[in-house]
Amino acid sequence: MSQIFKKSLWLMLFSVVLTCVVYPLVLLAIGQTIFPFQSNGSILKGPDGQVVGSELIAQSFTKDEYFQPRPSAASYNGMASSSSSLSVSNYALRNRAATYIGTIATYASGQKKGQLVGSDVENWFKADHYQGKAHIVSQWAVNHPALAQGWLTSDSLHTAFAGSWINSHPGLISRFKKDNPTISQPGSADIAVLLLQDFSNTNPGKFLSAVADTISPGKVVVSLKPVDAGADIQSIFFDMWRQDNPGAPLQNIPADMVTTSASGLDPDISYQNAIFQLGRVSAKWAANLKRNTTDVRKEIEDLIHQHSFAPMHGLTGERMVRVLPLNLALRTKYGSPS
Repeated sequence: MSQIFKKSLWLMLFSVVLTCVVYPLVLLAIGQTIFPFQSNGSILKGPDGQVVGSELIAQSFTKDEYFQPRPSAASYNGMASSSSSLSVSNYALRNRAATYIGTIATYASGQKKGQLVGSDVENWFKADHYQGKAHIVSQWAVNHPALAQGWLTSDSLHTAFAGSWINSHPGLISRFKKDNPTISQPGSADIAVLLLQDFSNTNPGKFLSAVADTISPGKVVVSLKPVDAGADIQSIFFDMWRQDNPGAPLQNIPADMVTTSASGLDPDISYQNAIFQLGRVSAKWAANLKRNTTDVRKEIEDLIHQHSFAPMHGLTGERMVRVLPLNLALRTKYGSPS
């Protein structure tokens, strides 16, 4: 019996040492000597030698000088990887796609071929008629109350405006309480539709958007003001414009420009996505550098080719481009954006 116990104990100790010590150390040694870049997280450094991130995790780029990754339901937070989990029947999915498309959509043919549709969306919005009825903003809020609530509660600037509006419209609030007896103290989400209906009636052809005003040297105040143009109008109301103009010939948008990945951290975009963004990126760099746009476009297109790849050396899958290394190549070539 004791011999069996001793053999079992030695086998257990041998297994623990082999699997918990020797095997990990061997893998560590192989990783650090043969694959040091991959085993340490595929960390990339900028031209100044500072760590900027991992090439395996997407991060947000907002400047026009840089290529932008896929949308992220996790806000590019590596500790909160997640998908949006929106079904095709959920209007929020359609709205999210339309919001992304609104500021980048271009005409595919006709006299305006290649031009952005944004100015036409703004002109349509100023006319303040959708499906033959007046007050676009009011219709948007009534037809999509969840979107209106989300917009009004999106940040402190919007909620502060809602609080101020509640205090300055006692008559409407009193009527709201009468119609909704279970809500004794209505908050921002409760009165979102009512607020936007009132705004639409008193400000036809306009929408509330953040506007920065310089009140003194070095001091800027941001507040919500009525506007009839800008990115908010182009993005929020693009879907309604599209429904009013179904025959407008628009350029197809690469699907990964408006869809999130399962992780929300996908570092790659499709080659078609990169080429679609090429015009914006090259035009901005050309303006910054005061150079010919065609020459800069050719240089950046070459960088896209250099940073494109396909799984298994092209044997399977479509060509992809890793965003962070490509943007670092732009930074190395042209310097810091102005």
